[in-house]
Amino acid sequence: MIHIEIIADSPKDFLEQLQDAIGGEITERWSEFVLRINNENAIGSIRYIPFDWGVNFIDFDIKFHKEIFMHTKSHDEFNPIRFIYPSLGSIKHKFGIHNNIKEVNQFQSLIYTNKDGGYNDIIFPKNEKLNINVIQIVRKHFLKKRTTNVSTLNKKLYEVFVDTDHDNRFSSYGTLDLKMADLIKKLHKIKAKGMLRILKIEAKIYEILSMHIQQHNRLLEGDSLPESISKSDLKLVRKIGNDILRNPAKQYSLSQLSFKSGLTQAKLQEGFKFLYNRTVTEYIRHIRLESARDMLKNSDLNISQIVYSIGFSSRSYFSKIFKEKYNITPNQFKKKLKVVV
Repeated sequence: MIHIEIIADSPKDFLEQLQDAIGGEITERWSEFVLRINNENAIGSIRYIPFDWGVNFIDFDIKFHKEIFMHTKSHDEFNPIRFIYPSLGSIKHKFGIHNNIKEVNQFQSLIYTNKDGGYNDIIFPKNEKLNINVIQIVRKHFLKKRTTNVSTLNKKLYEVFVDTDHDNRFSSYGTLDLKMADLIKKLHKIKAKGMLRILKIEAKIYEILSMHIQQHNRLLEGDSLPESISKSDLKLVRKIGNDILRNPAKQYSLSQLSFKSGLTQAKLQEGFKFLYNRTVTEYIRHIRLESARDMLKNSDLNISQIVYSIGFSSRSYFSKIFKEKYNITPNQFKKKLKVVV
């Protein structure tokens, strides 16, 4: 085990102190700092991006070769609320004064903060590939943002956000949330460069943050997984959803998807409604329309070619549902794109 003590008054200090402990090289471009490591301690990268108003983002894409025990002191200038989500792997968390260690599994969220001078302990496992998304909010700065209205939060989170003197500890361990994993996957696929890349990442960070808050609200209201469907069932549903996303043109049927997954048709429908707020058929149609819109923007194919390449058999039906979804016909959409170009 490697024991690392972090005493930082900024997240950049955190990255540098981590480098001192486990090695690697830090590079910076457009205020995106990346610690890349390939040594006896770890292989992978840790990325840090600061945004305005006290919001910053740390992304772990790494495998540690040794167990890492990170002992982080809460500083009076840097004691953020942390929103953590492992989309791959797991971590353990405890407050320094407690012996009670809680495991945060894949697809489970954790929200926590500590008193000034208190310690937060995060334990990273060895030889386990990790993708961990961390959003940190420095309350004194965040509350100065004109559009911040924390009075709309539930009572517990409101009290945490307005505790700018850091008088209280807080932790909330969420339940399984697969929707956040899909959003983080989109974050990782952002290919833009420079300022445009940072702006796109920032937009996704706020979207992920809103999902953390929504999940915490549901947790307080007693919402949980449907009784008739398990976590393993939902993971199968998500796999099917990703298969459809990768290959929208394939002809799918409820019975065929049920047979392939081993789930009943009723469980499939319930799982899709829980994860995507859509029935199976509605989800397939949604993915095909999103694919068609992307192809209209980014390919030279004509509308008929696009219709058949995404699995529709009728151009008139495609035009009808495209207009229902986007309030514009495919022809009008393509013409507007030409005018913009």
